[in-house]
Amino acid sequence: MRTEAQAVVIGGGVIGCSILYHLTKLGWSDVVLLERDELTSGSTWHAAANIHGLHDSTNISRIQHYTMTLYNALEEETGQSCGVFQPGSLYLAQTEEREHQLKLQAAKAKLYGMNFYEISIDEAKKLNPLVNYDGIRCVMYEPDGGNVDPSGVTNAYAVGARQRGAEIHRFTPVTATEQQDDGSWLVKTPKGDIRTKWVVNAAGLWGREVAALAGVELPLQPTEHQYFVTETMTDVAEHGSRLPSVSDRDGEYYLRQEGQGLLVGAYEKDMKIWAEEGTPLDFAHDLFPDDLERIEENMMNAIERLPAVGEAGIKRVINGPMIWSPDSNVLMGPVPELEGYFCCNGIIPGFSQSGGMGLMAAQWIIEGETQYDMFAWDMARFDTWATKAFTKARVQDQYAHRFAIHFPNEERSAGRPARTRPIYELQSEMGAVFGLNAGWEHPLWFADQPGTKDTNGFTRQNWWAPVGEECKMLRDRAGIIDISNFAKYRCKGPGAADWLNAVFANNMPKTVGRSCLTPLISKRGGIAGDFTVTRTAEDEFWVIGSGMAERYHKRFFKEVPLPEGTSFVSMTEAMCGFNVAGPKSREMLQQLTNTSLATEDFPFMRSAMIEVAGIEVLALRVSFTGDLGWELHCKSEDQLRLYSALLQAGQPFTAGPVGSRALMSLRVEKGYGSWSREYSPEYWPQEVGLDRLCKLDKDFLNKSAAVSALENAAREQLVLLHLDEADVSASNADATGGEPIFKNGEGIGRVTSGAYGYSVGMSLALGYVKNAGPGDVVDVMVLGRPHKATILSEPPFDADGAVLRG
Repeated sequence: MRTEAQAVVIGGGVIGCSILYHLTKLGWSDVVLLERDELTSGSTWHAAANIHGLHDSTNISRIQHYTMTLYNALEEETGQSCGVFQPGSLYLAQTEEREHQLKLQAAKAKLYGMNFYEISIDEAKKLNPLVNYDGIRCVMYEPDGGNVDPSGVTNAYAVGARQRGAEIHRFTPVTATEQQDDGSWLVKTPKGDIRTKWVVNAAGLWGREVAALAGVELPLQPTEHQYFVTETMTDVAEHGSRLPSVSDRDGEYYLRQEGQGLLVGAYEKDMKIWAEEGTPLDFAHDLFPDDLERIEENMMNAIERLPAVGEAGIKRVINGPMIWSPDSNVLMGPVPELEGYFCCNGIIPGFSQSGGMGLMAAQWIIEGETQYDMFAWDMARFDTWATKAFTKARVQDQYAHRFAIHFPNEERSAGRPARTRPIYELQSEMGAVFGLNAGWEHPLWFADQPGTKDTNGFTRQNWWAPVGEECKMLRDRAGIIDISNFAKYRCKGPGAADWLNAVFANNMPKTVGRSCLTPLISKRGGIAGDFTVTRTAEDEFWVIGSGMAERYHKRFFKEVPLPEGTSFVSMTEAMCGFNVAGPKSREMLQQLTNTSLATEDFPFMRSAMIEVAGIEVLALRVSFTGDLGWELHCKSEDQLRLYSALLQAGQPFTAGPVGSRALMSLRVEKGYGSWSREYSPEYWPQEVGLDRLCKLDKDFLNKSAAVSALENAAREQLVLLHLDEADVSASNADATGGEPIFKNGEGIGRVTSGAYGYSVGMSLALGYVKNAGPGDVVDVMVLGRPHKATILSEPPFDADGAVLRG
């Protein structure tokens, strides 16, 4: 066994072997995989191993499409059979909402060149005559759908990795992972130790235990999961060709051919948690006792849709463990607090994602970044606030609603609240309907009655009209927005200016009281973040960024060493903030402070420490609403007092609280981008309009990548679109993000954010397009159907910035 390696992968399931294979495919041959038992132990060996390409997330769809197309090539390359069956998959819609979801996915498939499209009921009957199509609104067909052999795929990855020089050691448990002074790791086993730059935790059911060896706690929880295989069925055996699988998610089961029978699996409401206190180390190729009563309701749904199932005997039942994250997506990426420790844990649709996941992991480790924005999979989306209790509650909810539609703007309540601010109770009494952001409860909108909950769907919901009133209140008078969930940092010390200039692309403010906007550049020259930086003293700066990305941004900040005597500290928990904006905001705030807020005394992009209602605040003359306004940041212990004072001061102006859904509408009216929507590592500065903020006359993090990117013409351009009112009214729906954009039948881009602009009376969308510009008429596929839209030359609200700077 090697004593040194470029990377050590822990875990010999399908994901660990895929990562090993893709590391070698990208050029690393000095890599080792350690498996405590036999390859495929844990969850891999008993998986149903279905493969499908489409997902609500565009980038996850890309990863799944890559995976589906990889298996046949992997067989040819390695000579190892993957047991690939691709008779196709039928996706059934029983409800209007499911029809919307499937038609939107079909539009995305057309944009990205994937094979997924609608077929008639008659065509579906020919493909799978066992299905009862009564009550089915539409059927989508994915010709490449099917299943693979779990052991075959895993061993094919292993063979491919070995052929390129990798070592695989079975029955070699890892007993310790110890970081050395030089940042490398010592991986200890009973057969010897390996020193490596990268530890890759792909330990599946034992991901928690392996992470704990490095002092890392992962929010993961295993559950039981059952499927059964029928005896030989005459209808299946005599069909003449392999039947396409059936995805009837409204019925909450999945079904495909297995041998001459059918395999039926379910995610039941009466789900069962397993190994809450830790996965037994002696568990390997084990199963749980059958418990079909738990999935009886799902089975009856399957029998109703395929009556032949009810007449078949059951050949075997598989009841095995799966391990879940709180949102059922993988926990993937380098641990931000450690050097050289990579996680890839909590994978559910492993055989649909294994290839793409392995490729993304290898790119991240070797090249420093993935080609796609994979924040939806980034382990940094969770932090210590994702406790065991939170994780258990969310996993229970995710499992029981595995096939439920995840609607745009949907907020699930399981495990909440996780983190609250001092004004949470007051906001609740005021009718706040809360969302979750980096663990924090924050108001989405304010209802007339406390306890009101969101309704969910693809069309306009119960919050649409109240949010409009909030927008109009702010645009006509003033509004108070809780922005405490923004990430806030303080950089202080003699080297503060130099360090920030070395991190960010823009020049830092040279004068106390000045602010600037600045991008953070990613490894490939894209936008890793956007920040407001304010100089509050000669040796002190205040930095504000995306709250949901705070742990993600740690990776970038730690790449530039802090000068001696200089600190960079998160103030997100210690400080809270409000944005007071609108044409009456100055008059409203002036009642509470002796500091002049007149434009000549407090112009746009300026700041000062002032007193508001007797409370010391950092006041910034900025507003994400695009309107006249100030951000006021105070200590958390002062939040309730400041909020109460602002609400009282707003009463004479009929001004009041405004939630984040209104903020979304307001910023889209202004054409402002947002991180993780418009701004991501996939997009170059010139594509998002941030190139003017990249100062190439100085050095900064990933400057060479920015220079290379800026030398190229924009591949796409961020634009603002106005959707045709007749189309929007007919569908009662606005764009929300992810909808494809077509021009003359050709896919040219996609929506990144969408909202109704209440103050301008327009349904709007931000998105990226190619080969199109202002004045062009395009089709935006809202609900998967074409909605005419015009690309605007300027934002409909305050295009010249007169209101913002007034």
